[in-house]
Amino acid sequence: MMKLEKYKKDISKLIKKGEKLLSILSTNDDLIKFSKEYEIWYSESLSLIKFVLPNRFEDFKKYYYQKGEDCLKKYIIYTPPRKGSNGLCIPFFDDFIPAEKVDYAKSLFENQLGIVKASKKRFESSLFDIKQLVQADLFDSELDAAQELNQKGFIRGAGAIAGVVLEDYLAQLCENHNIKIRKKNPTINDLNQQLKDNNVIEMKDWRNIQGLAGLRNLCDHKKKKEPTKKDIEGLINGVKKITKQ
Repeated sequence: MMKLEKYKKDISKLIKKGEKLLSILSTNDDLIKFSKEYEIWYSESLSLIKFVLPNRFEDFKKYYYQKGEDCLKKYIIYTPPRKGSNGLCIPFFDDFIPAEKVDYAKSLFENQLGIVKASKKRFESSLFDIKQLVQADLFDSELDAAQELNQKGFIRGAGAIAGVVLEDYLAQLCENHNIKIRKKNPTINDLNQQLKDNNVIEMKDWRNIQGLAGLRNLCDHKKKKEPTKKDIEGLINGVKKITKQ
């Protein structure tokens, strides 16, 4: 809950700072300050969006930079203003970039700010699942621990931890989609099959998870083939990829 409150405060600060930046951009006032502070705002917002509103992450990035397209990156590179005939400095947007281009830059930034505001609404929505927020952090820390164990030679232990993370993630996914599991202690393959049967995951993901389950079983049961560091590295990386979808 403390972490949740921290995210709420961070979002509120980003929104307030974003509105201030929008005001600077709208009035062409202190544009050097805008270009510097925008970069900080963008980096902080990007990290937050990735975690809180991942389905808008790519959109948020594209407003900043998209190869071959007009984007904010083109407008925040500072070009020193030159002095006009009256000796006064001319703002660089007015001097070097047509007014319609400035308006377009404002619309891009407004879209980014809108995404940050939407992330705040996600917290306020009754649909937001606090359990998922906490569990996402837990998955990351457990996979980091598994990676460290694997590097130190505790191969079976590392694989077992990664397997538990995958199992818990799939169970959460079933719960999110109201899929009832009849087995008391379902395996990774049981959960994987239910998710495929209910069209939650695609065939390629189903096959991938099957492969990861096989690697996990090498760690949990004595078999002729011993798991290797490379096997478990593949398991850990595979679980990371699955849990970030």
